[in-house]
Amino acid sequence: MAQNVIPASEYRAIFLSKRPLIDLRAPVEFTKGAFASSHNLPLMTDDERQQVGTCYKQHGPTAALALGHQLVQGAVKAARVDAWLAFCQQHPDAYFYCFRGGMRSQISQSWLQEAGRDIPYIAGGYKGMRQFLIQTIEDPALAPQMLILSGITGSGKTEVIHQRTEEAVDLEGVANHRGSSFGKEVTPQPTQINFENNLALALLQHQQRRTSCLLLEDESHLVGRCFISKPFFDGMQAANVIVLEASLQDRLQRLLAQYVHKMHHDFCVRDGEEMGFESFSQYLRQSVNGISRRLGQQHATELLALIERALQEQQQRNNTELHLEWIALLLGKYYDPMYEYQLQKKADRIVFRGDQRAINQWLDEQTPR
Repeated sequence: MAQNVIPASEYRAIFLSKRPLIDLRAPVEFTKGAFASSHNLPLMTDDERQQVGTCYKQHGPTAALALGHQLVQGAVKAARVDAWLAFCQQHPDAYFYCFRGGMRSQISQSWLQEAGRDIPYIAGGYKGMRQFLIQTIEDPALAPQMLILSGITGSGKTEVIHQRTEEAVDLEGVANHRGSSFGKEVTPQPTQINFENNLALALLQHQQRRTSCLLLEDESHLVGRCFISKPFFDGMQAANVIVLEASLQDRLQRLLAQYVHKMHHDFCVRDGEEMGFESFSQYLRQSVNGISRRLGQQHATELLALIERALQEQQQRNNTELHLEWIALLLGKYYDPMYEYQLQKKADRIVFRGDQRAINQWLDEQTPR
């Protein structure tokens, strides 16, 4: 049969439609980075791929192809074809891809055609689609649309981002990290590659909404361990800034909910009550230890002592109010001075200040509906 190939010009449509994708690469390749709608049904296992790769280097492509057919034949081949057929039965609109849209895609497609099913494969494969996503993040046209939402720790920036679903892209949501020393989530962060892939997808969806502004929360170049690429971050550093303001009391209650109530709950869901409390306690201690050098040993020691006292009260009496003491110290000695210093460097880019209601009203006025 003739090859059924989806051209590179369809990449945007593939991602925006959340097209079901069969990733033919070996599991080790898939683990390093993949796409949100992809499912790993490999042509070869990691070991088989390694053997074929070694053969290719030592004896050339013809010998490598012959070895691949030798390794994946009979019952092994039938099982892999059956897995593809089962997926296509559930997802009739599925596409194949391998690393470059080459031999693995062509072989898999021909085997499925022999089984009576014709599924397209994507030209350029993972490499081509990945390059398209990188270009999406680094597109110079993004910078003029950017508007940065800044605000002191605990002011509720993420709440505003979630309220502005049309204009906003949630960098912390994509990174699965709240962007601060206490910003770790119970579930792990994505790999750097998957962070970039998912950020690009969010930007494509934003473009599809055709809003006049790209609202982003003020971040450093690292969100946890996820690195924001230089062209994108440079655009953020040149963009106009709006500043979200909130009272100290509101900030303390918000951080108590985030750092204590939410994290304790999430750890207990993951680990059970007893181990969950210990995991939660370690999260607080490790968060302080991570900033102890910048905080200063005296303040770090004081902070840890307050945390231990609050944990004891929480465990014995189910009372979390003492956590407010170390949160207030953390704000006063670490977050607030750092924020004021950073905000001074952005002073000439600030175009509006206000609380959540004022920020939303201002954004409504700037963004035609």
